[in-house]
Amino acid sequence: MPETKRLAKLIHGFGRLAVALSFIVGTTVLLLWLAGKFSPKVADGPREKTANESPRGSVVAAQVLRFPAIEPAAGTVRAVHETSVGSKLMARVVKVNLKAGQQVKSGDLLVRLDDTELKARLEQAQAALTAAEAQRAQAIIDEKRYAGLLKSNAVSRQEYEKTRTVLRSLEAEVRRAQEVINELQATLEWAAIRAPMDGTVIDKKVDVGDLVSPGQILVTLYDPRRMQLVATVREGLAERLAVGQDITVEIDGLHKSCVGSVSEIVPEAQAASRTFLVKVTGPCPPGMYSGMFGRILIPLDEEDVLVVPHRAVREVGQLELVDVVDGDQVRRRAIRSGRTFGENVEILSGLRAGESVVLPEDGPGAVSGDQP
Repeated sequence: MPETKRLAKLIHGFGRLAVALSFIVGTTVLLLWLAGKFSPKVADGPREKTANESPRGSVVAAQVLRFPAIEPAAGTVRAVHETSVGSKLMARVVKVNLKAGQQVKSGDLLVRLDDTELKARLEQAQAALTAAEAQRAQAIIDEKRYAGLLKSNAVSRQEYEKTRTVLRSLEAEVRRAQEVINELQATLEWAAIRAPMDGTVIDKKVDVGDLVSPGQILVTLYDPRRMQLVATVREGLAERLAVGQDITVEIDGLHKSCVGSVSEIVPEAQAASRTFLVKVTGPCPPGMYSGMFGRILIPLDEEDVLVVPHRAVREVGQLELVDVVDGDQVRRRAIRSGRTFGENVEILSGLRAGESVVLPEDGPGAVSGDQP
């Protein structure tokens, strides 16, 4: 009886082991099937160019050329003639005749302020002038009459002098009233804000209904015909520049460059940055606006630069690659490029002078799907 129980336990153990092995085998087969191990293979396509094939295309050597070293100095485009027009009165804006970017002529009406109170005061001053002139006219008549009476001794010298004093006082009152009128007329003209020069509106800072105060800026104008680049130049480079010197200017936003002239070097270094302000003016490309970013290219001494033709450099993702000839084979190598000199590009690392690179037959740039 014990042997029968022992046999039954042994058979039960083998059964559990068989179930576990079946599960493992089934799971392995399922994973292999999902991985495509039981599917027919797709025939390989044309093989990509490897790093050990013979060169295809012309071969050129990396060479060292001498170029004038240039150091850029960043700056901002500003107008040579730029003005801000402000208010001289405390009044409410009743008319705005401008918008940003508008072309205006000298004398054009830009903003009109409420002048109702000024006109009322001007009318009062004119009325006061009329009254003073009438009193003066009567005083002139009295002075002439008293002068005749004085000759006949009908009045005393003292009475006659009183009439002359009254006449002089009234003449002063007339002059004062006239000056008040002149002042009010001049102040009344301040209510009409006019363009002081031909130019372009940069921005208006008020709208109809706004209350402005004396000294408040209403609009800013600049002359787009004359622009300048105001650059900050470090101390070591400022001594290489002189007023009247021609220098190249690059405007990044326009992807253009022009040749300007150094018009001014501010003879004071900024304490925080130890730099000088240099202003460059000259013929500018169209489309320049105040506030744009630019650079002046300051020439230095000549330097040796390792270059290869730009067509030899391929871009694959974030990598820059060239095909370097090594005997009768080609090895692909990663490099780091720098500045562009015409059809050549500077090589900062990855190549040595005299090493030969391949110019691809299909032109510059990486081919889609090309792998290093």
